[in-house]
Amino acid sequence: MLKKFEASTLIIRVMLGMTFFVHGLVKFQGGIENIVGWFDSIGLPGFLAYGVATVEMIGGAALILGLGSRIVSIILSLLMIGAIVKVKLAGGFLGNGQMAGYELDLALLAMAVFIAINGSKMFALDQLIFKGKQEETTSFSRI
Repeated sequence: MLKKFEASTLIIRVMLGMTFFVHGLVKFQGGIENIVGWFDSIGLPGFLAYGVATVEMIGGAALILGLGSRIVSIILSLLMIGAIVKVKLAGGFLGNGQMAGYELDLALLAMAVFIAINGSKMFALDQLIFKGKQEETTSFSRI
């Protein structure tokens, strides 16, 4: 049963990571200055576009590799809450014909919250890097 749960969590973690990585990459490839201008137009400081794109790329890569999955997922959850509240909520769940709705953002938020709560150990670099420390903690807690 545990292996099924971990395999399912791995799928969610990797797909979430790929989605965020690609979204961040596209922001840079498509001209980050366009995103900066758009941020300014909706009342956010333009420099936040660099932060958002960087968090999406680095956070996405970290999720794919399984590095700091819980912390990264919390940060990405906050990013999605901000996107939903500041940008997408006015357009409705499915959008209003002029802009997309918040259905994808909500799904990504749910996935990120799931990983933040449960973690993801299968094929995660965290398990290799911190293996000794986790075994010590586990054996200590059993005493």
